[in-house]
Amino acid sequence: MTIGTEHEFSINDSRFTPLPVSDRILRAICGRNESEILFGDVKLGKELQKTVIELVPRSPAEDLVSLETGLVRGLNKFNHIFKDQYTLLGLGMHPTACPDAIPVWDHDESEYYAAYDRLFNIRQHGWLNIQALQINLSYKNDRELVALYNRIRCLIPYLVAVTASSPVVEGRLTGSCDNRLLFYHSNQKEIPLICNDIIPEKIRTVAEYRAMQEEVYRNLRARDAAILCEEWVNSGGLIIRFSRKCLEIKALDEQESICSDMAVCAFVRALLRCRMLPVATDRDALLDLTKTVIRSGTEEIRPDLERLYGYALRHATEDELHYLPLIHDRIIAGSLAEQMTMRIRDEGELLPILQDLAGCLRNNRPYSRP
Repeated sequence: MTIGTEHEFSINDSRFTPLPVSDRILRAICGRNESEILFGDVKLGKELQKTVIELVPRSPAEDLVSLETGLVRGLNKFNHIFKDQYTLLGLGMHPTACPDAIPVWDHDESEYYAAYDRLFNIRQHGWLNIQALQINLSYKNDRELVALYNRIRCLIPYLVAVTASSPVVEGRLTGSCDNRLLFYHSNQKEIPLICNDIIPEKIRTVAEYRAMQEEVYRNLRARDAAILCEEWVNSGGLIIRFSRKCLEIKALDEQESICSDMAVCAFVRALLRCRMLPVATDRDALLDLTKTVIRSGTEEIRPDLERLYGYALRHATEDELHYLPLIHDRIIAGSLAEQMTMRIRDEGELLPILQDLAGCLRNNRPYSRP
């Protein structure tokens, strides 16, 4: 199983004011307006909001060490070129950004964003202030695709718990660990089937998935939005990318560093080797669990996460074992959101925490409370 990842980082000045300059950055590197460019070992690309830049590997990898190495080289190259001009920051949301002040990408492909805006009003956090870690896992055939899809859907609440990293909205703690998913959950409420409450239904065949996909397309065509009838329009926590022959996990908050992202990947891949896991399969139970972890991160399901970690250890490859201890740290100490919340409550200041988190990304180290 090959793996690829997609990383979304906010672009900031030294005091973490978000800067709408993704187009300027891409143009400075390649000399023209482009939405995606080759950049050494990685690709750099735009997102809907001009305050975010996307980093992806040039190609999927067989192992996580190779994947991490290429991504870190890409970040190092970015920092070498731009030095202190820009400060990149992970997390699932920018903690102080206000959607009213965030410009939308206005170059190529802007017609897609115009369609989204007409249908859903993209001037809100669930559109203009979300940063995801997306994990792409290859499949060999339809049988493996269905099996992986049904396993991953059951893991989503547990993965959300350990990756929650968006406790702050417009400078204030909200009481929830994963505000990105809170906003994301309702950002297309006019056509709820697109997001489908984040947790997809179990499928028996690929044809079932395609039928659900076609129902989304019918809804879009009825609203004169056929331009959006593409496989990527599905915004659930897990989708199938037939054109790439992979499953795409979309429910996860971006972490603070590439090594932390790789730890999440290791956890996922190790668990997918387990034939039986102690997790719920009923969709209503998974939906309830997802609501719980969006609010509280790891806190209310720590024993369940400990059990899953034990399964992951027993089925991990050598390179995955290198990363898994970080997942255990998050289970014990709390998700990044929980650790941020505790520190903000203790210290009463956000800026020093953001400086530490930006340092984690720049130096590729996991965050730990001082």
